[in-house]
Amino acid sequence: MAFKFEELRVWEIAINLSAEVSKLIKTFPADERFVLSSQIQRAADSVALNIAEGSTGQSNPEFKKFLGYAIRSGIEVISCLYLGEKRGIIPNDDFSRLYAAYESLIIKIQALRNSF
Repeated sequence: MAFKFEELRVWEIAINLSAEVSKLIKTFPADERFVLSSQIQRAADSVALNIAEGSTGQSNPEFKKFLGYAIRSGIEVISCLYLGEKRGIIPNDDFSRLYAAYESLIIKIQALRNSF
């Protein structure tokens, strides 16, 4: 592995969760394609992207800043999950599973950020 972020478990989890979000939004109705589906996918992708970007040769304070952005993006995913559930396009089991997964990921990112 050539890059530091590839060794980070939080990055790997974020990549896998982004793929799960991608599968979920394929079930959304067409009228949500450029609304909620776009927003939740960008937020899910942003978690992994901020972890990667912050880890590349930055100082610890800079990495901590990007981990903060990743946490915020994870919170955005959770908020999108709520919107999808309220609109009746995210089934309860998918909501619960992804909510728990993002909650766990956010806790892990916070722990990494606090380790510096």
